[in-house]
Amino acid sequence: MALPRQYTAESCPIARSLEIVGERWTLLVVRDAFYGVRRFSDFRAHLGIPKAVLSDRLSLLVDEGVFAKAAGGAGRDEYVLTPKGRRLWPTIWSLISWGNDNYVEQSRRRGYRHADCGGAIGPDRVCAECGQLPDVTDLVVHPPRRPRDRGTRDDAVSATLRRPHRMLEPIRP
Repeated sequence: MALPRQYTAESCPIARSLEIVGERWTLLVVRDAFYGVRRFSDFRAHLGIPKAVLSDRLSLLVDEGVFAKAAGGAGRDEYVLTPKGRRLWPTIWSLISWGNDNYVEQSRRRGYRHADCGGAIGPDRVCAECGQLPDVTDLVVHPPRRPRDRGTRDDAVSATLRRPHRMLEPIRP
């Protein structure tokens, strides 16, 4: 039996938030949007998510104001994080840090650097070089020192993330 998406008996900000971002795949879609993914086909190719599930998640995120739908090149819709969606960055970062601390080998972790000074970003989101707490738009994600063992993925997102890439900069094939 599937769990309900709404927690009507709960009067709690966590329960309300989980109604929007708590379903399987949703936070990975949001994470990829921070990496610069905007097109349905790129989300699908990078995540391996079923079309119907992705369509449902994107519709919900647009309806809730987390993403805005915009006309992209070649008549394709694009999904862009709104200011409301960008406020999820500390949550995404916390999950990245928690996952790194508990499940990901050091050599397989992506690095994040402050675009202004090149300093490494620590688990607290603070730049080790200048001591600032940079906005997500001021971060550059770097590939892990040692790639995953499971072969090289050939989708546009994976190819882009094999080299330094500024967060939220659109990924283009």
